[in-house]
Amino acid sequence: MQEIFEKLKLLQVVLSQKYLIQDEIREIPKTLETKIELLNRGKKNYLEKNERLKRTNDELKSLRIRLDEAEHVRENYEKQMDLITTQREYEALDKEITDAAEKEQQLRKAILHKEKTLDDLKFQLEEHEELMELQEEEVSTEQEKMEQILSEKKNELDELEKNENELIPDIDQEVLFKFERIIKSKAGVGIVPIHENICTGCHMQLPTQFVNDVRIGNDFMFCPYCSRILFFEEILDSIKSMASSEKVDNVQDVAFSDLVDLDEFDI
Repeated sequence: MQEIFEKLKLLQVVLSQKYLIQDEIREIPKTLETKIELLNRGKKNYLEKNERLKRTNDELKSLRIRLDEAEHVRENYEKQMDLITTQREYEALDKEITDAAEKEQQLRKAILHKEKTLDDLKFQLEEHEELMELQEEEVSTEQEKMEQILSEKKNELDELEKNENELIPDIDQEVLFKFERIIKSKAGVGIVPIHENICTGCHMQLPTQFVNDVRIGNDFMFCPYCSRILFFEEILDSIKSMASSEKVDNVQDVAFSDLVDLDEFDI
């Protein structure tokens, strides 16, 4: 049984590293995905601005045509001034000329506004193009970097799985299944020692009979509180230190003073 425990300890290291690398492999592409998403969003925004630029340009052409027409209308009214004969005709024609001039003025203001909008859009599009070029370069660099890192991680994973396959043949499949789940859920720690009737995984006090069963080591024992596999471990170094501080002559007596008396049970 001790040999199986030793294999589980080694397997614990392998599995914790394996699951860590698997998590990293899942996380690594997310950085690139974010950059690609930003780039695609930028491209969509660029297309929208480009469409707006085309519409603004078409609107500007239309305004200029309307201005030409308004100028022709005003000029025709002005030419008619030489032909009028009455004050009433003069007043009516003068009003037409004034209205036409006001319309021209409004169209010129609208044209100036559209020209400014057009220039702003052109400037924004130029900046946007430069930004997209930088983003595309960044995505390309990140892609190469990611592929290299993933290749290295997969090589590490292959090596760990090779080590795992060397350790698991002698381990009961049901125990192995539970052990793998414990490793995943307990931060990579699935097998821990008992020290002075305490589970070192969750630091809970364990029943005396239960501790004796773990110490005997005839079967796999799982902590009733944290579900980790338990094994018994003597802690002679700490006991010796305690014996020295209390000036105890016989270290062996201290070493076993806190242990359960197995003679009390039918083992």
